[in-house]
Amino acid sequence: MIPGLSNRRRFSDLSEQEILALAISSEEDDARIYRSYAERLRGEFPASAAIFDGMAAEEDQHRQRLIDLHRSRFGEVIPLIRREHVAGHYARKPIWLTANLPLDTIRGEAAAMEQEAHRFYTRAAQSTQDAATRKLLGDLAAAEAGHERKAADLTDKHLTEDAKAEEDFTARRQFILTWVQPGLAGLMDGSVSTLAPIFATAFATQDTWTTFLVGTAASVGAGISMGFTEAAHDDGVLSGRGSPWKRGVASGVMTTLGGMGHALPYLIPDFWTATIIAMIVVFVELWAIAWIQNRFMETPFLRAALQVVVGGALVFAAGALIGGG
Repeated sequence: MIPGLSNRRRFSDLSEQEILALAISSEEDDARIYRSYAERLRGEFPASAAIFDGMAAEEDQHRQRLIDLHRSRFGEVIPLIRREHVAGHYARKPIWLTANLPLDTIRGEAAAMEQEAHRFYTRAAQSTQDAATRKLLGDLAAAEAGHERKAADLTDKHLTEDAKAEEDFTARRQFILTWVQPGLAGLMDGSVSTLAPIFATAFATQDTWTTFLVGTAASVGAGISMGFTEAAHDDGVLSGRGSPWKRGVASGVMTTLGGMGHALPYLIPDFWTATIIAMIVVFVELWAIAWIQNRFMETPFLRAALQVVVGGALVFAAGALIGGG
């Protein structure tokens, strides 16, 4: 028996009063979630914050109607019953507790909340045989569908085309600052800085296994160093670059991948075959860096390509000359 599950009630075993109490507590929870979204978005996305304020107010109105209905039918004392007390009841993921949620994620979660509630009450209404309970569940399903329509109305009211474009630009900028910029810096560092030790080892020893070990050590070590440096040097509060750990992960992982790309070919026993493949991989890595700079950083492609190719060629030449000498 899994702890906790034995104490959960089946929805079919709930009385009409308990179903009503469950609906009241669910409306209370959803209103709090919407207000937490609004508070989180208010600084950067005021139009979206106004939408969630309006949705929270709608939940409050439905909760009050449900309380009035409970008072008229069952009295003042509302049973304490929540979603987690009912087996099979839809659950709200505690995603609102996560800091730095992207705007699109918050919008998607809000839409899913209304859709899940609507589907749950619809299925519950179809599965019950009691006429009064069936009507109650049907009313709740209709109320949740009304929430979806109200959300669309609030979006039309508060989120104009200009406001949405501005918020989308802000969200894109945040994505670039938190993920793309640190990841690009890591990829450039991993791809370029490891060229010298890898190819110096390759030409000095002409031993593919030794070259692979040196390349792996250089790539992993550079990834750890870049990741911790990115996470430690800026907490993101003043710069607005987002979570330091997200930036650290992006930088560290991309640094490691950038170096491992031209270290892995040296798993091939034949030295020249491995070296030629590694050179091709380096060429692909450098052009990928130029494409990312052009795509996300709006750097002209030719200028970006010239920068990374020239830089990579110089580092490669240094490694080859040192190793060959």
